[in-house]
Amino acid sequence: MRPASATATPDTYAETVEGFGTVRFTPVDPAADSAVLHSWVVEERAVFWGMNGASRELVREIYEDVDRRDTHHAFMVRLEGEPVALFQTYEPAEDRVGECYEVREGDIGVHLMLAPAAGRPRPGFSRTLVGSLIRFLFRDPATLRAVAEPDARNDKALALLGRIGFVRQGGITLPEVDLPEVHLPEKRAVLAFLDRPEPLPAPVAAGVPRQQPAS
Repeated sequence: MRPASATATPDTYAETVEGFGTVRFTPVDPAADSAVLHSWVVEERAVFWGMNGASRELVREIYEDVDRRDTHHAFMVRLEGEPVALFQTYEPAEDRVGECYEVREGDIGVHLMLAPAAGRPRPGFSRTLVGSLIRFLFRDPATLRAVAEPDARNDKALALLGRIGFVRQGGITLPEVDLPEVHLPEKRAVLAFLDRPEPLPAPVAAGVPRQQPAS
């Protein structure tokens, strides 16, 4: 089996997963990425991102604001150069979820939006991509636990979290946030945690058999 490769800098992370392709994480460029992000966030499935009626200009301004923050970060995820997801991380103590549980040292909050499905379904796509997300998320040894708070009605998101090891801690109500750039309504969510995996999952595509040791 050809080993997967991974490279990282303070601003980017990339890895090549056998049977899947090269996954690259780069900080969102508000000007260059706003058209793609706008097409995603205005869909009905993204209602709890609070941007359903937003213009492309407003989406750009929102991610310019994120870019200025030290506590919140947004990354465009590309597979073989094509945008496939928006991945956001944040310090829970500086976010509304911090009002709903006792934040620990080493916690990091996560938000994930997958691109709209195009073409025929690709078996194992979400699970393989999430493996890359986990390796990216926990590349810093100081990160000890991921915190997720998906919409309580999003059965697909909840099922995916369960498959990759997140443990549910019950329902919460995220308070309303009314910012100049975006309005986030009160949200019924499910709080879930993922402790740092040891070791981190190997970068192999779901459905691709691992090489057996030579006899």
